Amino acid sequence: MRLKPAESRVLAILLALLALGLGYLLLVHWWFVAPQLGMADQMQQLRDDEHRYAAIIAERADLQKRLAKLQQGQAASSALLADSDPSTASANLMQHAVEVAAAHTGQGPCSVTQKMPVQSDPGDGPYRKVTVNISLRCGMHALAGVLYDLEQGTPYLFIDNFSAYRSPIRSPDGSMQPLQVQFSLSGYLRQPPAAGGKS
Repeated sequence: MRLKPAESRVLAILLALLALGLGYLLLVHWWFVAPQLGMADQMQQLRDDEHRYAAIIAERADLQKRLAKLQQGQAASSALLADSDPSTASANLMQHAVEVAAAHTGQGPCSVTQKMPVQSDPGDGPYRKVTVNISLRCGMHALAGVLYDLEQGTPYLFIDNFSAYRSPIRSPDGSMQPLQVQFSLSGYLRQPPAAGGKS
């Protein structure tokens, strides 16, 4: 079927436009335009990164001041053990447990029967955990007061590995025996910075 001259011209124009479009895509866009667009995107991303890092650097002095203030507050905080030496901290922690138990003898029998420091790994963080094992012989009411005072007071202390049992044999007067209690008592002290390190 032969086309009319007008239809032939329209078809020729369409075919020419299609050929030009394909030629542009194959010969110009993928070889020249697409790489330029990719580089433009990368340049914009680099400019955005530069602005973001510049803003962070501009805040550096203020952040350093805030960090120094926080570190001073932590050093003076009563939440940490006051000692700087782990051995002294362990001894004071055991003495603190003895004093807290003695303060509750009005609520029933309560005494520390054994106390022992636990060797701990100093680690590489800013704080060092100090742990002691405590054994008590305590009545129920006195024990509740002791545990409350240890965990709710300052410095912040933590009780772990708790166990308690009561002898089934009654006292000569027929009353129940006090509880035999063992637990680990831990606190944290600020660790001095390593030699050559930053606090």
